[in-house]
Amino acid sequence: MSDYIRGIDHLPKDTRLAVTVGVFDGVHRGHQQVFRVLEETARRLGAMPVVVTFDPHPDAVVAGRAPDMLMDRRERIERIGRLVGGVVVLQTFDEVFRRTTAEEFVKRLGGGRNLAALVMTRVSAFGRDRGGTLPVLREMGAAGGWELVEAPTLDSGGARVSSARIRQLVSDGQLDTAAELLGRPFALVGSVVHGEQRGRELGFPTANLDFAQPVALPPDGIYAARVSWGGEEVLEPQERADAVVSLGTQPTFGGRVRLLEVHLLDRDADLYGVRMRVQFHTWVRGQRRYDSVDELVVQMGHDVERARQILGR
Repeated sequence: MSDYIRGIDHLPKDTRLAVTVGVFDGVHRGHQQVFRVLEETARRLGAMPVVVTFDPHPDAVVAGRAPDMLMDRRERIERIGRLVGGVVVLQTFDEVFRRTTAEEFVKRLGGGRNLAALVMTRVSAFGRDRGGTLPVLREMGAAGGWELVEAPTLDSGGARVSSARIRQLVSDGQLDTAAELLGRPFALVGSVVHGEQRGRELGFPTANLDFAQPVALPPDGIYAARVSWGGEEVLEPQERADAVVSLGTQPTFGGRVRLLEVHLLDRDADLYGVRMRVQFHTWVRGQRRYDSVDELVVQMGHDVERARQILGR
């Protein structure tokens, strides 16, 4: 996993800092633009670029439930670390931190250090009740001797690129548009857990994925996908494979729990306990109930062949 600092109080005290703050779920093209401005600002001021991100999502504490996440914590840190040649700070967001005002937050960032700049967008805010808005921070910077740099937001298709917008696109099954805003195909990371072994009994063994937090999921159905696993970092896997992904409640068997199951094409592997990244490639068909298991097995064979064609196997 990429290097990161656990908490803003552990930032180096003898270095000029240029800082941006946010959740950055998805590390989408809008976030990437902020990071470019951060790096430009850091170079101009001779400072170290710092990205502060939160865990868990602040809504988990403020609203009682986090949104369905586009990316797990480890991949978020890895992606930010690859984009920003400085430091990633993972700040725990709990009830105590929730009560931290914007002034207190900035004081902790600059306490004993040389805070050179904060980089924010017009929709950014932090601190208790989101009191650290752009106008407030600009005044604080003027008084405190540091610079407030406004990074532009990014629009696409007549609307701002945002994590909330991408979540809705994923939920609606508009994965191509979601990929445009992310700057890469939509993917999720989960842990492989034991299932009911039903797929293996039917001749199509599957890996069942479990997620540590609610994640954004596309509509139920069958997808051609590319998966990867192994290695120290999610973005540098040891193994890759093409796959067919089934997302749904197994209606033929009267299931009620929504499952994400991965069937590897042309390989078999012991995957229990590994973290797997699933990159959704193409929707194959919707979920439906079959009158018999034999009918389902025939359809599963068709799904595999269709996925082979899509993935160029």
